[in-house]
Amino acid sequence: MATFAIDSDARSASVEKNGVEETIEEVPVKPDLAYGGEDTLPPSPDLTPAQVKALYRKIDIRLMPILTLMYLCSFLDRGNIGNAKLQGLTTQLHLTGNKYNIALTMYFIPYCLFECPANMVLKKFRPSRWLPGITLLWGVIMTLMGLVKTYPQLVGTRVCLGVAEAGLFPGVVYYLTLWYPRHMIQYRVGLFFGGATLAGAFSGLLAFGISFMSGTAGMLGWSWIFIIEGLATVAVGVVSFFFLVDFPHTAKFLTPEERAYIVHRKKYDNSSVGEEEHFEIRHIWEALLDWQVWVHILTYMSIITPLYGISLFLPSIINGFGYSTPISQLLTVPPYVFATITLLIWAIWSDRIKKRFPFILAGLTFILVGFAINISDVTIGAKYFGTFLVVAGAYAGFPGVVAWLGNNLAGHYKRGVGMALHIGIGNFAGAIASNIYRSQDAPRYILGHGIELMFVGIGFITVPLTVLAYKRINARRDALVQEANEKGITYTPMELRRMGDRAPDFRYTL
Repeated sequence: MATFAIDSDARSASVEKNGVEETIEEVPVKPDLAYGGEDTLPPSPDLTPAQVKALYRKIDIRLMPILTLMYLCSFLDRGNIGNAKLQGLTTQLHLTGNKYNIALTMYFIPYCLFECPANMVLKKFRPSRWLPGITLLWGVIMTLMGLVKTYPQLVGTRVCLGVAEAGLFPGVVYYLTLWYPRHMIQYRVGLFFGGATLAGAFSGLLAFGISFMSGTAGMLGWSWIFIIEGLATVAVGVVSFFFLVDFPHTAKFLTPEERAYIVHRKKYDNSSVGEEEHFEIRHIWEALLDWQVWVHILTYMSIITPLYGISLFLPSIINGFGYSTPISQLLTVPPYVFATITLLIWAIWSDRIKKRFPFILAGLTFILVGFAINISDVTIGAKYFGTFLVVAGAYAGFPGVVAWLGNNLAGHYKRGVGMALHIGIGNFAGAIASNIYRSQDAPRYILGHGIELMFVGIGFITVPLTVLAYKRINARRDALVQEANEKGITYTPMELRRMGDRAPDFRYTL
C-alpha cells in the first residue's frame, strides 16, 4: 500500500512528490447527510468480532424485514398481471392481438426513466419518508387497477404504477450501501430481493385463492387480485413509516457508540481515507464515462430479461403444458420456493468468499439449461423441471449482479448515480421481455425462449471480460503502489477522495 499522509481533522496536508514538498489546503465542505453528524458522535469504539456481528444483526432485524416486505409487494404488484391474465383480464378488457404485451411494456418505460432521478432525490426527501411514501402511492394505484373497465385505463394505471415503483429498488440498494461494508452487501441484497422471489410463490397461491371470489360484487377474479393485493401494499406502506430510519448517524435504535462505529467503518470502507462528502456535477459525468457501468448494464440485462420473462409469463407457460387455470396457478409456486432457497445459499456463500462472478455465471448456466429444455421437444415433466432452473438461476443470480457494481464504485454520489443508471437502463430489458412471449407462439414460445438464450449468451461474454479487466487493473495498481512506496510518493486525503475507485489503493471486487 502507498504511504498516505493523513490528518483527518486538518484542513491542509503536506505531500511530497518527487522530492518537492507541497502544502495543499482542503476546502471546507458541508457534510453530506448520509455521512455527516460525526461531530455529534463519540470516537469509533474498538469492537470484538462478536460485538460487530451482534451490531449488524441488530441493524438487520430493524431494516431487512420491512424492506423485504416492501419489495415483495412491489414485485407482486408488477407481476400479478400474469396471474390476472388467466382469470379473465384479457377476455373482459378485449385484449386482442398484442394489447396485453403493450400493457406490460408501458409499465417499464416510466419505471426505467424515473429510477435515476428518484435516486438523486432520495436523500433530500429522507429514506424514512420517501420509501414508505412511494409504497403507499403504488398501493393505491394497484387497488384502482382492479376497477378499470377499458384497455386505455389499464395502460394508464400501468404507467402510473411504473412511475411510483421506480424509486424503490435502486433507492433501497443505495440505502443499504450507506449501512453495510461492501463485502456484506450481497447477503442483504439477497434478503431484500428474496421478497421478489417469494412474491412469485405468493402470487400463485393468492391467485388460486382469490379465483374463488370471481363474481363477487359483479367483478371477475382478475379485479379482486388487483384490489386485494393493492390494499395489502397500502397497509405495508403505512406500517413502514414506523420502522424505517434515515441514516446511521441519526438512528435512535443504536447507541451513540454503535452509530460512531457504523459511520466510521462505512466511511472508510472503500479506501484508506474514505469517500467524498459533498456533491459535484463531475460525479454524474464520472459515472456516465465509467466503462464498468456500461459493461455491467449488459450483464444486468443478461439476467433481468430472463427474470422478467419468466415472472410475467410463467403462469401462461405452465398453462400451455395442458393444465387447468387453478392448477397452473398452484404449479408456479414450487419453482419460486426452490429459487428462494438457492438465492439465500448463494448470497451467504458469495459474501463469505467475497466474490460475485462465480454465482452470476452459475445463474446464467441454470438459465441456459432451463430455457434449452423448454425450447426443445421434450416431455412436460422435463419442461416443468426447466422452469425450476430458469427461476432459480435468474432470481439467485440477480443480487450478485447488483452487488458487484455497487462494490466497485467508490464515492457514494458516483455510486448512487452509477447504480441508478445500471438498474434504470438495465430494466428496459423488462420492456423487451414483455413483447417476446406472443400469444400466437403458445404453447412452446420458441421465439421468446430463443431471445432469452441470446441474452444469456451476452452474459457469458461480458462476465469473463469484466473479471479479466478487474484482475488486470488490480495487478497494475499493485505495481503502482509498490513504485510509489519506493519513490516516497504520498497522497493527501483530498486527492484520494477525488480519485474514488480510481485511487491506487482501491481494489475491484471480483
